[in-house]
Amino acid sequence: MAVLNGPGRFEEAASAGLGLTLLTLWVGRRRGVPVHLIESFTAVYFAALAILGIVAPPATISWLEMWAGELSNIALALFVVVTLLIRRPFTLAYAKDTTPEEHWDSPLFLRINYVISAFWGGAFVVSALAGAYGDLVLGDNDNFWTAWIVPIGMIIWAVAFTEFYPDYATAKAQHAAGEPAEAAPSLLAVFDWFPPFVTVIGIVALVSDTLPAVGAIVLIAAGVVASAALRLRTAKA
Repeated sequence: MAVLNGPGRFEEAASAGLGLTLLTLWVGRRRGVPVHLIESFTAVYFAALAILGIVAPPATISWLEMWAGELSNIALALFVVVTLLIRRPFTLAYAKDTTPEEHWDSPLFLRINYVISAFWGGAFVVSALAGAYGDLVLGDNDNFWTAWIVPIGMIIWAVAFTEFYPDYATAKAQHAAGEPAEAAPSLLAVFDWFPPFVTVIGIVALVSDTLPAVGAIVLIAAGVVASAALRLRTAKA
């Protein structure tokens, strides 16, 4: 929806989001992938936006074109908060798909999912705030940084944290209990995505003329150097 949305294209963007969601759910069901609550929530959300795109007056459509990104992130953040308040963090359903049932009620398993779900909620909030800054302060709802780089970066960071935290929390818990445990992964693993991301930002900024050539080249070089330094540090560890 973020790619398609723009002046005069809200209905098409919302409908495309709904269609892609339903297609993903259908393909998943055909392959035996369970449908979890957040997918159902997403389908309902896009259906509501698609209906608004058809029946809402032009003034409302214009407002939605401006604020659709922030509304989406706020809706997702509120969804996460509700799942935490009812003690059913949304990541729990995904974790159960890959975790033996005897671990489902363990305090560690539940704590890991509370933390990961809260991290995702924070990522959605930061993305919403970045979009609001672009709209309200910069007057540009398609700003390179606030509409694209920050939200994409927050999603990648949340994915990296989701992959990192279970092993980290498990190792720490086993160590605290005096049980044999592998060394906890380094906290640097949560940030190993960032240097390549900086390089990509520089390349995109250079190609799209979003930044002056010098600034874009500096970002590319900084990302490459930081990636090499991180790999060297990881190899030594």
